[in-house]
Amino acid sequence: MRRIKAALGVVAAMTLATALGETPAHAQASVRHWVTTGDQSLRLTEQPSFALRRDTRDVPGITVAPYDRKQSIVGFGASITDASAYLIQTRMTPPARNALLRTLFGRDGDGLGFSFTRVTVGASDFSLDHYSLADAPDRSLAGFSTQRMEEDVFPTVRAALAINPDLKVMASPWSAPGWMKTTGSLIQGTLKPEHYTTYADYWLRYIRSAADNGVPTHYLSIQNEPDFEPDSYPGMRWPATQRAVFIGRHLGPALAEAGIDARILDWDHNWDQPQQPLDVLADDTARPYVSGVAWHCYAGDVAAQDAVRRDYPDKDVFFTECSGGDWAADFDDSFGWTMKTLIIGSTRHWARGVLMWNLALDENDGPHAGGCGNCRGVVTIDSRTGAVTPNQEYYAFGHASRFVRPGAERVGSSQAEGISSVAFVNPDGQRVLVLYNERTEPVPLTVGEGAWRGETVLPARSAATYVWAPPEA
Repeated sequence: MRRIKAALGVVAAMTLATALGETPAHAQASVRHWVTTGDQSLRLTEQPSFALRRDTRDVPGITVAPYDRKQSIVGFGASITDASAYLIQTRMTPPARNALLRTLFGRDGDGLGFSFTRVTVGASDFSLDHYSLADAPDRSLAGFSTQRMEEDVFPTVRAALAINPDLKVMASPWSAPGWMKTTGSLIQGTLKPEHYTTYADYWLRYIRSAADNGVPTHYLSIQNEPDFEPDSYPGMRWPATQRAVFIGRHLGPALAEAGIDARILDWDHNWDQPQQPLDVLADDTARPYVSGVAWHCYAGDVAAQDAVRRDYPDKDVFFTECSGGDWAADFDDSFGWTMKTLIIGSTRHWARGVLMWNLALDENDGPHAGGCGNCRGVVTIDSRTGAVTPNQEYYAFGHASRFVRPGAERVGSSQAEGISSVAFVNPDGQRVLVLYNERTEPVPLTVGEGAWRGETVLPARSAATYVWAPPEA
């Protein structure tokens, strides 16, 4: 009888606690969270955990809607350019190289877990010199070779894949071989239509050779920044109508016939010209072969991603290039912009993958062959000592990549004045909420889902990532 009374007493106490807005300890969900502040006093630093409790009050805060499912996530990361791979392979000792790659691509300990990357097919401005994979004029492509990429790029990608088998790889060329173009050069000009079939064959050879070297091609764009003709490094203007012809009548059918499942992303350029990918997608022949649209940050607004997706909701959105640099040297400002615009903004505007430009550059913002002389890598590798320094983008991307797993789905989340948010549900059901406070004072707020709330304080000019398991019903 005493046991029955004691049990009834526990039930009564639980009922009373619930009525008072309290939650039995066993039903609480523990929230872990990590913070980076603009003044760098905290950098992806874990803070004391707190509990979500049932709270039916109408209080301000950020609420996650875990059943309001949006796009699935491929991942976050940066490009393994020739420059990045050269530094990693030649300016670091094997133990230091392995440690860096585990930090960037691994998930053990403080690993960032990068699961998306991009390689350049041939040279970009961040190469040691300018080259293509078939420099000799020959329609049969007898001299085709990926040997230059086999020196540093492919070994770096293979090492990253060994650490993170979920890594997805995108390939983008800065130019077709010069002899296929109107200028006869890797610099400027456009691809001659009489070489479209040969250039499609060039792509098939690249994908097969990369695969033979242990590097898959999950996504590709046919041209990096096709509305720009740089004057000091490889580039190629390629209007939308001509891209549609190449995709719809040449590369798309060639990939299909070869049984190659590399998904084509059009545009791979700035937010300021959404009409360009819309024109490609309007082409009935090209559209079936276009998996989605890739975007860069250097002009326009991230909301352009929505404009295209509204018209073609079955097409994927990817964000594939942005660089930090000396023009945004202040940690506070550039970290905040990256958080608000790329990590939160691009994913809220449907991006499945988000990439920075160079994974690594040296203390002189190189090596590079023309182009940007003051761009910044996600990390800086000292070319003399091999020492590694994480930059602003390292911490910004870490707030998502470390916690949001491949296959996660973006879900609904509320926002508040001065606070941007994006939320995800991982494949195992774990919730991930990323916030950025652009205000100059700390903000007390609640976070949670449904009737489950927890109290926290988001420091001024800071980002935070909150992680919790689904609360008990």
